[in-house]
Amino acid sequence: MRSNKLANGLASLGIGSGDRIGVLQVNCNQMVEAYFAAARLDAIFLPISFRLKGEELAKVLRAASPSVLLAGSRYVDMMEDLRGEGLVPPNLVCMDDPGAAGWLGYEQLLEEASAEELLYPAGDDEDISVLMFTAGTTGVPKGVMLTHRSFTSYLLSNVEPPDPDVEEGNLVSVPLYHIAGLQSVLAGIYGGRTLVMMRQFEPLEWMTLVEQERPSRTMLVPTMLKQLTEHSRFRDFDLSSLEVITYGAAPMPLPVIRQAIAEFPGARFINAFGQTETASTITMLPPDDHDLNGTSEEVEIKLKRLTSIGKPLDDVEVRIVNEDGTDVPEGEVGEIVARGPRIMKGYWDEEGATGDAIRGEWLYTGDLGYQDEDGYIYLSGRAKDIIKRGGEMISPEEVEQVIMSHPGVEEAAVIGVPDLQWGEVVRAVVVRRDTALTEAEVIEHCVPRLAGFKRPESVVFTDELPRNPLGKVLKRELRGE
Repeated sequence: MRSNKLANGLASLGIGSGDRIGVLQVNCNQMVEAYFAAARLDAIFLPISFRLKGEELAKVLRAASPSVLLAGSRYVDMMEDLRGEGLVPPNLVCMDDPGAAGWLGYEQLLEEASAEELLYPAGDDEDISVLMFTAGTTGVPKGVMLTHRSFTSYLLSNVEPPDPDVEEGNLVSVPLYHIAGLQSVLAGIYGGRTLVMMRQFEPLEWMTLVEQERPSRTMLVPTMLKQLTEHSRFRDFDLSSLEVITYGAAPMPLPVIRQAIAEFPGARFINAFGQTETASTITMLPPDDHDLNGTSEEVEIKLKRLTSIGKPLDDVEVRIVNEDGTDVPEGEVGEIVARGPRIMKGYWDEEGATGDAIRGEWLYTGDLGYQDEDGYIYLSGRAKDIIKRGGEMISPEEVEQVIMSHPGVEEAAVIGVPDLQWGEVVRAVVVRRDTALTEAEVIEHCVPRLAGFKRPESVVFTDELPRNPLGKVLKRELRGE
């Protein structure tokens, strides 16, 4: 009923087909209501990162030109600062303060609106449903156009419909402005699960909610999982209700997932790989591959597979190709490309970038990887992050995994730095667990494990690695770009 009222309330403001409905707030029920209200109006849902600051927010507003903005009271002053730049939408709705000057109150808008169901005339499932700006690890976020089909194709093919005899709950701890958070909510609703929504992730609150609400499912990014298992009060809580833990959105270090498997013995783990441009998961490492029981040979194989992103889902095609678009041989590194009904329509107002990313029916993801003889895909880094040393191609992820296997290393990121002789050489940026760890010890650890050209030629120690809100390391910052 509330999404019906919101749709009618927005319609009274003149919002209709194709208009962008911007939402700027931490996770809340109003964001979910806004998504469905937008669908009823054939409008476009525009979730905006609540972490953006002045000029960052201005870039999104300038690009998307929303007709209405639903925002938390913490953003009222920021929007006033942008008013002089002509970027403030004509309609402003405050989601948590009915008295904000010059703003409509969200609840008042609903109270005065009809609850009559509003359905737009049967349209095209290729109409844009969501405009979602990328997290921007490259520094230049782009608006990804996702259609109704982008979402329904995944849900209908991969999510079980509700079973009246099964009661499930889903703890949502990833922000809804990210594709993983939005898909988690939509999958929960389609599957008839009770949603327990965190406004923002905080380890102690997360553990408290699991003990109190007893959810059976959750989705976490690697940094969240690490914060939980290393929390001083982790063992003070009953977390046994969790049956399925999905993780993704950033590379998972092997030590972190091994510890998580040990600490959540009753849970089944799923590694879900995708990106905003694919609207959801395109490859998956299922629970069976996280079961580390068996012979030593079987366990060794599974440990190797834990560093993979699994296999393609049945309803999407995935290939690994060279620069000419030709499939590379098994075991050889190339770019991961995907085709299927949920691939994005393109980038908002960026024909050039769209043409670079979508060639024919194939989305070029920008991720490099290789496929083994059993069909498992292993990431080798972003195309822009690959290191080229004297004609040799080096995968940062491969070197990072080796460095992080040292007991004195907490985290590591590998980048290429300019070199007159080789073009680029390998540099490791390391967060130490053991403060006595030296550069020589890190390099020596790599000697029996990596070919000479792959080993770091320098090691820089730091207190922490720069990351985006979902845990991806910002290598452009490490390179000083």
